[in-house]
Amino acid sequence: MTNHYSDRIAKFLRVDKQIVGDLEEKLNKISGKTGVMEAIVDDNDKVVDQKLSELSLNRSAGAQEVYDALISRIESDDLAILSALNLQDLNFSEMAVKVVDFIRNLHVPKLGYFLKMEKARELLIAEPPKKILMALGYQTVEEMLMKEDLLEVFSALRFLEDMDWLNKVFFKQYEKLTPDDFEERYMQVRALNQKWAKAAEKFVAKKYHNVSHLKELGVIFVIPIFLKISGETLRLISLLLHYSNEVEYYSDIFRDLAGKESFANNLISLLRGDVVGKRPEDGNKAQFLIVQRYLAKDDENDWRLLYPHINPEAIHWQKAEEEIQRINTHLPGFKNNLGFWAGLGSVGDFFKTEAGVEILVSFNLVDTVMALVKQRELIKYLYHHQEALWNKLFMSYFSREKLMEISKKYILQGYFEL
Repeated sequence: MTNHYSDRIAKFLRVDKQIVGDLEEKLNKISGKTGVMEAIVDDNDKVVDQKLSELSLNRSAGAQEVYDALISRIESDDLAILSALNLQDLNFSEMAVKVVDFIRNLHVPKLGYFLKMEKARELLIAEPPKKILMALGYQTVEEMLMKEDLLEVFSALRFLEDMDWLNKVFFKQYEKLTPDDFEERYMQVRALNQKWAKAAEKFVAKKYHNVSHLKELGVIFVIPIFLKISGETLRLISLLLHYSNEVEYYSDIFRDLAGKESFANNLISLLRGDVVGKRPEDGNKAQFLIVQRYLAKDDENDWRLLYPHINPEAIHWQKAEEEIQRINTHLPGFKNNLGFWAGLGSVGDFFKTEAGVEILVSFNLVDTVMALVKQRELIKYLYHHQEALWNKLFMSYFSREKLMEISKKYILQGYFEL
């Protein structure tokens, strides 16, 4: 059975009304709660009205007008952070180091369960990364590791070696990994040496960002290349905080796998970001997929995005957005109020274009900053908002703690029933 509120949520999520209506009926029965979707819609409308007022707009504003106001707000916040960190006159390498140092204070690295350094060294020696050797001018891995930082070399696999070789040759070695190859040590967030910048230029140009991570090694790294575009500093801070939460999340799962069978296969599945390949059989219970990556980047009409699901990525972004609020107190000289973006992860609404067509505008911080960095592409950046809304729906019936618990418990299965 559908109603006005479940219909609104279905419209936000781009799914059939009946899917959300049926889900509401099942979740009401399971949780003993009613009026949950009504509360989600009413809260969304209230927050949209409030934020429009803060942007000196109202409900009659057009989609482009709302979008431009959100973009201007991000630009202002980004410039304020740039200024407060005193990044304007620094070279790329100095900028990267300073941002990383700030992130370490904002999100203090924790102990995690990661691949031992000596095992990482063994993997490199067994399957030499030829493009890295060539870029740095070494003949052997042994020679390279006498002079280069192991974590930096391993990080360079992500942006210098071919994905085909990585998946079919290098990562093939992971099939033999055991819990004995892992240890407890602190996660690292670091800026790579300037020597990697030239070699990484093509990767940064293609990916449009200069930060990545290795879950299994517990390292998050910044390539010292900046694109000199508006929104870049806030985007970098957002990604570093997101990856910090993501690495911690997967570390907990790796640790839990250590006492179970098929350790290597499960580890590889997590690193690949596997998702279910077929729909679970319909039943009387409420069913949710666990979609552990942003499928919309590849296909916004992927069937799994149109099926009830929760998304660990949106959990990591929610934590990152909350940590961004703390910039106000952690950065002396910062004058802007980042509290504007608090709690906007799942907030958005429909506004008309100049042609009179209604389109969804996301108020999500990450959608907005990514849209700015990607040169004001209005329609493309909605998936952070929509995935956050799926999570909010689940949390509103149960809790944030339950979302975390159940996502970790069933992530390898790819779905769960309630």
